[in-house]
Amino acid sequence: VQLQASGGGLVQAGGSLSLSCAASGTIISINAMSWYRQAPGVQRELVATITKDGSTDYADSVKGRFTISRDNTKNTVYLQMNSLNSEDTAVYYCNAEVRSSYFAGFREYWGQGTQVTVSS
Repeated sequence: VQLQASGGGLVQAGGSLSLSCAASGTIISINAMSWYRQAPGVQRELVATITKDGSTDYADSVKGRFTISRDNTKNTVYLQMNSLNSEDTAVYYCNAEVRSSYFAGFREYWGQGTQVTVSS
């Protein structure tokens, strides 16, 4: 199973960016899909999570600005980021709980990370 993230880049403060992350490979089922971020010198933090049935949860710092969604038919998770500020600058990683075998349980997978830079 591989997670391929895309959509990062450079944006001015107050602007918007959209990230996407597609899971591929042998996939029987995907539970929660999430976005994390890590700024230099800072521990990786959870940004947003969405369950298989669409329930969402957000870090307090992004509530009202970021929206997580997913397309189960495409095994893809999205992150719409609005009203970006310099504190949102980080490498963003997608994460998914994937079952790829009927003989095993769910396993956690990570995408390669995509850089988001917000200029003030």
